[in-house]
Amino acid sequence: MNVSVIGGSIVGLACAYRLASAGCDVTMYAPEMPGTDGAGWVAGGMLGAYTEAWPGEQDMLFLGVAALDSWLHMGAELGGDMFTGEGTLITAVDEADAAEIATIREFVAGYYPDALRTVTRRELRVIEPSLRRGLRGGIVCDDECAVDNRIAMTSLARGCHELGVKWVRTVVEDVNEVPGERVVVAAGAGSEKLIGLPIREVKGEVLRLRRRSSSQEPPRRTIRARVHGRPVYLVPRDWGLAVGATEYEQGHDLEPTAGGVRQLLDDAALIFPGIDDYAFDEVIAGLRPYSPDNKPYIGAVDDRIIAACGHGRNGILLSALTADAVLAEIAGDPLPIMRLTDPHRFEKVEQ
Repeated sequence: MNVSVIGGSIVGLACAYRLASAGCDVTMYAPEMPGTDGAGWVAGGMLGAYTEAWPGEQDMLFLGVAALDSWLHMGAELGGDMFTGEGTLITAVDEADAAEIATIREFVAGYYPDALRTVTRRELRVIEPSLRRGLRGGIVCDDECAVDNRIAMTSLARGCHELGVKWVRTVVEDVNEVPGERVVVAAGAGSEKLIGLPIREVKGEVLRLRRRSSSQEPPRRTIRARVHGRPVYLVPRDWGLAVGATEYEQGHDLEPTAGGVRQLLDDAALIFPGIDDYAFDEVIAGLRPYSPDNKPYIGAVDDRIIAACGHGRNGILLSALTADAVLAEIAGDPLPIMRLTDPHRFEKVEQ
């Protein structure tokens, strides 16, 4: 079957790779070489299936858990050293922050009782001694990890090339002019104008900080912290740390700001003081594409077009599951969990 994929970031790449692996003749349509831009290039790469959870968002919890399993399979296929971090730690600075992470633990325990475990202040100092003393304990998830998103995207792009996926450099303006028996729309926020699904852009800033020879080693785990109500994450890499991420709903704005960088550095230093000796490698901003209910659109729009967009801050996590779901849709055997991501769900509510 001939399949066209619109979009060259992490979701488009994962879909193209999975479809080509199954024997489809795949062509990607993207303005830049696939695997070199988009929100996936900016991201921290956390596979936060459990630690991203929040009460009322159980659908995203279920999707995340399924997605983590899909990622582990896809990562094993691709090979390479893309996985980083030995689990995830959520920690808190003040009492209100501690109450927030306790809410996460209690919510997740209602569905997955053994996914998260509580650690005391004393235990926290043992498992992550480089973190600031005085943090209010935390929650550990041993089943999560992270990927170096740029290694992952490069590996997917290489895999697509080896499988014969073609690339057309273009900005698609009309989905009906794209050839192919099926067309997968994975163009992030740009998907809205192509298939009419509501998507809003949310800006996020990320820092990449390089460990110098004199610097303290980064934490072993991905650190997700609450700092006086603000979220901050530190993701270990072989070369240092990815630190993020701010969130601003300001439309199409890709410029990092001094205020955003200052906030991230101040909050990260409250958690991991050793960060002060790290060197700047990059400050970058990207646009996360969110649907109105923060769940992605994955599924058939009509007999030809398949949506794979609106992943918000979970594009990396959900990319492998999205690819599996798109292949299943094309094969005529949709994954049951994809009822949660029906592209037509808002139309049904209006009716």
